[in-house]
Amino acid sequence: MKKRYPFLRLHVALCVALLVGANLAATVEAGAQTPVRFLGTVTAISGTTLTVKTDADGIHQVNVPATAEIKRISPGQKDLSAAETIPFSTLATGDRVRVKLNPEAPTGTEEALQIIAIKQSDLALKQQKDREDWQRRGVGGLVKSVDAAAGVIVLSSGSGITAKTITVRTTKATTLKRYAPTSVRFDDAQATPIDAIHEGDQLRARGTKNTDGTEIAAEDVVSGSFRNIAGTIVSLDTAGSTVVVKDLATKKPVTIHITADAQLRRLEDRMAQMLAMRLKGSAGAATGADGNVPAGGQRGGGQWAGRNSGQGGGFSDPQQLLNRAPAIQLSDLKKGDAVMLVSTEGTADVTAITLLAGVEPLLEAPAASQNLLANWSMSSGSSMADTAQ
Repeated sequence: MKKRYPFLRLHVALCVALLVGANLAATVEAGAQTPVRFLGTVTAISGTTLTVKTDADGIHQVNVPATAEIKRISPGQKDLSAAETIPFSTLATGDRVRVKLNPEAPTGTEEALQIIAIKQSDLALKQQKDREDWQRRGVGGLVKSVDAAAGVIVLSSGSGITAKTITVRTTKATTLKRYAPTSVRFDDAQATPIDAIHEGDQLRARGTKNTDGTEIAAEDVVSGSFRNIAGTIVSLDTAGSTVVVKDLATKKPVTIHITADAQLRRLEDRMAQMLAMRLKGSAGAATGADGNVPAGGQRGGGQWAGRNSGQGGGFSDPQQLLNRAPAIQLSDLKKGDAVMLVSTEGTADVTAITLLAGVEPLLEAPAASQNLLANWSMSSGSSMADTAQ
């Protein structure tokens, strides 16, 4: 006759249920305890609180307790084992930081568990060196064709008498990156295969060039698709770092986000008129070299260049004029100003790469002007390779 043990069975069942429940609770708790990390720039320091503006989700107020680990690395340094431990007092506004938050901090409080910092002056020095190297050893232009199997990209650069074709040769050792759709920061650019590069893209390559610059053995390649916009400012929000512009091409408003990486300049009246006269005279050549007229909302074309036969203040490339234009802040703009800009792709919401004010005379030659601005954004300022870190 079999004996039954109902209480034993009940006890075992309860133990199993409790064990499963404990494991489930531990799993949920472990998921909830995953540390949050973000990357940004220190904008203010008050007591033991850092104000950090991130590249993605805005402002963070982070309390830094004495127990937080704070380390400093050099730009480009990957190995944290060689990082220098520093006191909180050595952090400064402008430093780039990666913050790991304490998951056990009270609800509604952001408390740092670890901070990895890059000194602003170190970053600026590296950016300057990178900028000079890209200018010296780099080429840029509009992608005409891509042979992924052979690793060859053909670019069109220049227009009129300066037009030329550049062959970019890549290997397995070449670093290929592409800008994220909503970011103009080089450190947000993502590794990409060569077949992600398409005809019409803007591209810049750095490496060893041949004598006449028509061929380059590329070490680094960055590419992206960008939008050109010309229009008038409808409204500004300096606190939110945005400008609403009525696009002259589409007649629709576009919200422009102005990040710390955007280059803002204003042409002086005389400079704008001089440049407009030259662009009007070369509009045919500027649009004929690659057959692409990048009017509002279209991708940029080849680089325009000309010779100034006047006395004094001559220039061999209009980009030089743009580089000499005074830098401005968002607060220097006002409603009704005419602007031209190159931005990330998008219809109603984009991020500015370069923005140029004082351009009323240039709008009389929009195709050539947009052509000019697109190439300026590639070869100077904070876009493309110039933001390499």
